[in-house]
Amino acid sequence: MLRHIATSLCLRCQCVTALPLNLRPCATLNSVENQQTVQALCDLSVDIQKVRKLKGWVLHQSSAYTKEVAELLKDMGASGSVIARILAAHPEAVLCRPEQMQAQRELWMSVCANQKELVAIIEKFPASFFTPFIHHDNQRNNITYFQSLNLNKRIISKLMASAPQSFSRPVEQNQVMVCTLQQAYQELGGDEVNMKVWLLKLLSQNPFVLLKPPKVLRQNLLFLKDKGFSTAELLLLLSKLRGFVIELNPHSMCRTLAYSQDTMGCSEGELRDIILNCPALLYYPETLLAERFRGLLSTGISMTQIKETPTVLDLTTQIVNYRIQQLQAYGYDIRTGSLEVLNGTKKDFEMSYRKLQLRRERPLFNPVAPLKGDD
Repeated sequence: MLRHIATSLCLRCQCVTALPLNLRPCATLNSVENQQTVQALCDLSVDIQKVRKLKGWVLHQSSAYTKEVAELLKDMGASGSVIARILAAHPEAVLCRPEQMQAQRELWMSVCANQKELVAIIEKFPASFFTPFIHHDNQRNNITYFQSLNLNKRIISKLMASAPQSFSRPVEQNQVMVCTLQQAYQELGGDEVNMKVWLLKLLSQNPFVLLKPPKVLRQNLLFLKDKGFSTAELLLLLSKLRGFVIELNPHSMCRTLAYSQDTMGCSEGELRDIILNCPALLYYPETLLAERFRGLLSTGISMTQIKETPTVLDLTTQIVNYRIQQLQAYGYDIRTGSLEVLNGTKKDFEMSYRKLQLRRERPLFNPVAPLKGDD
């Protein structure tokens, strides 16, 4: 079945290359700064020294639309300080023609709830909004395609903002990658009912998955299959790792798995169980794993405990040490207790820590309970 994944769609596989987003128009480049641009930016309280240091070439362009950009942003509700931050971070924006900026505004409003939301996106991802106009048709076609997948506007706008290259390229390239992901999910036993939710979470957590060659996914799944993972286990890994499975490669996984097995002294079957509990072990480099193993063992934690709760390897040594100190303050001996109490987010740990506090502070008897009388 997985061999079929390796051969299907092969004629349509396309290696993805990121498209440049620099906006260098075909205007004349002056040997001296355009004083009108400099003055207009200063009037907007833009950090001109930052612009000179990072994007000085913008100030040498003979044509710029600084006031027009500011008016557009102001009309969308951006404050003066927000406009100044946007232009300091992405001064290339002043090189966009007004009609092009208006077209971008209309395009983005088709996936944004309101102009306030769009301004927040521009402030955080200005390069995603002020893209070369030559990509406008591709952006519009990709929006239409992702809407056809029933992805909501919030997800689409997040994709456009965080991975603009995926919207700047021809829609056919995204179709190939999405098709490959869906096919892999179904051929591993996933059902169509859950596929939409899975795809939505995948694209939300790792939007750059669209920019990876489809063959990478197939190679990684075949490698893991050869390591003994069943079809059901591969589906579980694909769901847990989501898009991050495409960040891997067989060579790095082979080295990491060999190191983990040797360090923990476990069999291949035990290692597979550990990986299923802690999939991140597949992509942690050996140096990082060595540091975390040393950190855990130095606290008195045994290798047996680590194998029983491998997810502690997701935590940095600093976090582990801090949490152990907090637990010890309330009499919890990590060397004999479960490591589960260490796991989870900061909020998860605080809840576990609070339970220990309450347990220690709870009186041995209820002082308001009525005392039993003599029989």
